[in-house]
Amino acid sequence: MTQALPKLVTFNEFIEWYPNDGKRYELHRGVIVEMPLPTGQHEKVIAFLSRKLTVEFDRLNLPYGIPKTALVKTPSAESAYSPDVLLLNFDNLDNEPLFQKQSTVSQAASVPLVVEVVSTNWRDDYYNKLRDYEEMGIPEYWIADYAALGARKFIGNPKQPTIFVCELVDGEYQMTAFQENTVIVSPTFPQLNLTAQQIFDAAK
Repeated sequence: MTQALPKLVTFNEFIEWYPNDGKRYELHRGVIVEMPLPTGQHEKVIAFLSRKLTVEFDRLNLPYGIPKTALVKTPSAESAYSPDVLLLNFDNLDNEPLFQKQSTVSQAASVPLVVEVVSTNWRDDYYNKLRDYEEMGIPEYWIADYAALGARKFIGNPKQPTIFVCELVDGEYQMTAFQENTVIVSPTFPQLNLTAQQIFDAAK
């Protein structure tokens, strides 16, 4: 007997369904995914990165902010992600049709930089989200693999904690790896004084 395929959900159906139960959900190509509860280390890395980025854009007096919860809707796929750190350009939010009511952005001009802190579902960050953020045209995407969970082809053998800065060049991400005490080079914040090891130490 043939088993029926599960019905894929549209973004609008996902938003209408989204429960107020304290849990986080994402839409991955039409499939609703409950996000696992983050570990304390994961949360400490998010908090540290949010603080460092906030100090920098405040110093530069840029119209940026980091929301507590917001979704990034990809343009062609029916996906909506809730990034660990989402840097918003407030100057473009008036152009976002879904932001006021649904706290959702879909334009690259609204997202100068996005960060995903890697957890056990590392393939989402290294493959799915990289592909979708690239397609969306987000200029800078960080993959913060503080626990060295990704594949060896990315972070070496033996595995080493790694920060990847993915810069959009001619429509494609160029990935640069930063490990140990290497100073991170950020196109969005060229004067950011931050090493990969400082991020790893934040998890301790």
